[in-house]
Amino acid sequence: MRPVTDEDDPRAPGERASPGAGDPQSGGEPGVGDASRRTYLANERTYLAWWRTGLTCLATAIGVGRVVPSLIHQPRWPYAILGVGFALLGITSIVYGLRREREVREAIDRGHYSHPDERVLQIMTVAGLVLGVLLLVVILIEF
Repeated sequence: MRPVTDEDDPRAPGERASPGAGDPQSGGEPGVGDASRRTYLANERTYLAWWRTGLTCLATAIGVGRVVPSLIHQPRWPYAILGVGFALLGITSIVYGLRREREVREAIDRGHYSHPDERVLQIMTVAGLVLGVLLLVVILIEF
């Protein structure tokens, strides 16, 4: 195999594969190239993933804390506790998603990488694990 050179490019000299962000024809922001735009868009998608996770936890909180207890004939309190736990996890997810989006955006602007807060990720992981185990216990044990 031989390396690809400019001679292999079928486009005319000076032509781009897609308009650059700094190109007035593209309406892009000056100084931000295609790679930077893709990075910003990836950051937005990740932020939306934090939101989806948070909303899923909130929906789970409603289901576990309110809907399930009204359908079964068991004490409500274990389900209410689990519902509160899932709601807190959902709120944490949404709030941390915003914080993370801002940190990453600022890091991109500086040309750096921002590592996630390991403590927050560990706390959320442990919370999800505990809630999952408690949910399993509540499902398997009749009160």
